[in-house]
Amino acid sequence: MAEKHFKYVIVGGGVSAGYAAREFVKQGVKPGELAIISKEAVAPYERPALSKAYLFPESPARLPGFHVCVGSGGERLLPEWYTEKGVELILSTEIVKADLASKTLTSAAGATFKYDVLVIATGSTVIRLTDFGVQGADAKNIFYLREIDDADKLYETIKAKKDGKAVIVGGGYIGLELGAVMKMNNFDVTMVYPEPWCMPRLFTSGIAAFYEGYYANKGIKIVKGTVAVGFDSDASGEVKAVKLKDGRVLDADIVVVGVGGRPLTTLFKGQVEEEKGGIKTDAFFKTSVPDVYAVGDVATFPMKLYNEMRRVEHVDHARKSAEQAVKAIKAAEEGNTTEVYDYLPYFYSRSFDLSWQFYGDNVGDTVLFGDSDPASSKPKFGSYWIKDGKVVGAFLEGGTPEENKAIAKVARVQPSVENVDQLTKEGITFACKI
Repeated sequence: MAEKHFKYVIVGGGVSAGYAAREFVKQGVKPGELAIISKEAVAPYERPALSKAYLFPESPARLPGFHVCVGSGGERLLPEWYTEKGVELILSTEIVKADLASKTLTSAAGATFKYDVLVIATGSTVIRLTDFGVQGADAKNIFYLREIDDADKLYETIKAKKDGKAVIVGGGYIGLELGAVMKMNNFDVTMVYPEPWCMPRLFTSGIAAFYEGYYANKGIKIVKGTVAVGFDSDASGEVKAVKLKDGRVLDADIVVVGVGGRPLTTLFKGQVEEEKGGIKTDAFFKTSVPDVYAVGDVATFPMKLYNEMRRVEHVDHARKSAEQAVKAIKAAEEGNTTEVYDYLPYFYSRSFDLSWQFYGDNVGDTVLFGDSDPASSKPKFGSYWIKDGKVVGAFLEGGTPEENKAIAKVARVQPSVENVDQLTKEGITFACKI
């Protein structure tokens, strides 16, 4: 196989890759200079669609509808766009070896790619129950959701097991979004997670109580404080029951597991400095190795706002860090500098008729405000996080675009708070006054 050489190579074909490609083109990359190498068979797309609209029973989202960069209101980069711009999209190609010293990547098929500048955008891989040796976890119809292939298989099985029973293992993002989507597909849904409440990394018990109540009102059963320790399957190898640590057994036609992810850094182990589970970068996403950048889930970078190193797993950061890295690469070539990355953490989710946004840091004391009754016809509530007398984080369910902008501003500005009770009383008006 002939060795191919490119000035710039992006390894990984997820959200970051698409946004980086768009920024490279904006910055005047020449045809033939840039390649994206992806193990997926399709051009970069907005991953969040997979746990939401892709699985809707009515008019589900399909490609080319959600190729990047529609997630941030930009134009869709269809496969033809890459061709028109002279960006080489090398799909269905898994890189199995990266030699940073010789600037060489090798694919599973033995092809080699040389680069001058490398952007690592490998993202995360899902944590599987088989990794922990859970008995029967390799049965058919136990699903994980990371790539479009996973979503296709799940969608087909939803149709095949019409009106069946679904067990969702995990109470985070994927768990909550898929619990909702399986219910919309008329499945009998049970959610199982070990923590005392859902989304424990972000939600307070007060916030979680609303979502658990809302899901219960929709007929979703929630089992907390225990884990799946085994699965039974039928003669054809399809899952039929989930065995829980507390002794309960749940019937299941489909199991969806969402217990977190791990950054995909294995290719670069021992070649590049790591920190907090990711590849250590500066505020321009440069790694410890010259001409190598890391973006998105795999990067541990200095967060200016909080003056500490952090790794962020979220699509918003995947998009923005990719653009930042490309600006820095192009500025460095011209002997210029670009501004340091000044990121405000942002998370959001949508399920059923609900939609929440969170900005900032979820540390310190919290206050809950607004109407968080799960039975309300139009619930609208939020929470502020207060540390050292300042508001450092804000969460809002059911906000208008203006109100969501206001909580983002509060988290960025970090206003002082004299009276915490006042904050509870004022609620969203406090943010809107900043």
